[in-house]
Amino acid sequence: MKTSDFDYHLPEELIAQTPVEPRDSSRMMVCNRNNERREDHIFRELPQFLRPGDVMVLNETRVIPARLLGVKESTGVPTEVLLLRRLDMNTWETLVKPGRRLHQGDTVSFGDGLLRAEIMDTTDAGGRVVRFIYEGVFESLLDKLGEMPLPPYIHEKLDDPTRYQTVYARLDGSAAAPTAGLHFTPELLQKVRDMGVDVVPVLLHVGLGTFRPVKEEDVDRHIMHSEYYEVSQDAADRINRARQNGGRLLCIGTTSMRTIETVADADGVVHPGSGMTDIFIKPGVPIKAVDMLLTNFHLPQSTLLMLVSAMMGRENALAAYAEAVEKRYRFFSFGDCMLLGNDLLK
Repeated sequence: MKTSDFDYHLPEELIAQTPVEPRDSSRMMVCNRNNERREDHIFRELPQFLRPGDVMVLNETRVIPARLLGVKESTGVPTEVLLLRRLDMNTWETLVKPGRRLHQGDTVSFGDGLLRAEIMDTTDAGGRVVRFIYEGVFESLLDKLGEMPLPPYIHEKLDDPTRYQTVYARLDGSAAAPTAGLHFTPELLQKVRDMGVDVVPVLLHVGLGTFRPVKEEDVDRHIMHSEYYEVSQDAADRINRARQNGGRLLCIGTTSMRTIETVADADGVVHPGSGMTDIFIKPGVPIKAVDMLLTNFHLPQSTLLMLVSAMMGRENALAAYAEAVEKRYRFFSFGDCMLLGNDLLK
């Protein structure tokens, strides 16, 4: 299986630069997994594709202002540090720019020295492990000095940073938003609950590795970046109970799906757990527990497009993407979405 098998042409003007208002007014392409039937809908119509007894899984991670702009203390060279994963109280795995100029022992200053970072080590992925030096509360300094880490294909400044957070975001730790959840409003979430769908939170702190194009031409040689996840006993029990009673499992976003498939056994039973996952869902990898997926439209040659192809077949997925381009859907983080499931459309 080649990475080039997951390429498609996307006109640049279809890359959404700003979110739509209100959140639930985005477009939603509804697709059958088991055939090529597709229909165009609006996201607020999601409840009509759900039924009492279903279970909907959300990733309640919250994006932190993970982009820090400072200077290398020894030279004054402008430097960017992007926080990826907290290793202990003051130590983080990061990406840095310019990487070739930052070596072990170098220090970077932010906010005229309010926060300093010492380069401790290099990661296998070419990032840096840094130790922060400061007085006071790190989170308060990060709120003061950090910026929201919008993806590089978004070139417009976000007027309201909360639009890059889901309305149910709760636990700090992500370097990127679980973007399928950006379409929800509190009112729509409540409508889903009121119709008898159990809404269950899980956690996966999103790193940037999930979104990067695959550089290996042989897909099987690609190594996923590890991300931290948690599934509680209560969440596992509620998911399993719903499925045992005939309900379908809908994951909101690829991060929720990767979390569930990490802890599901071969019989589709979901188990509680926490730790690091580097699960890579691609065509040929069995999907054990997830019945339905809501997801945005993803970058060409990305692991996320491969995950969608695992759900509905590569040809079916690429045909849906071609139709989305033809119909001028909006793509990527602030774009429109697609709902995948068996027999959603008769």
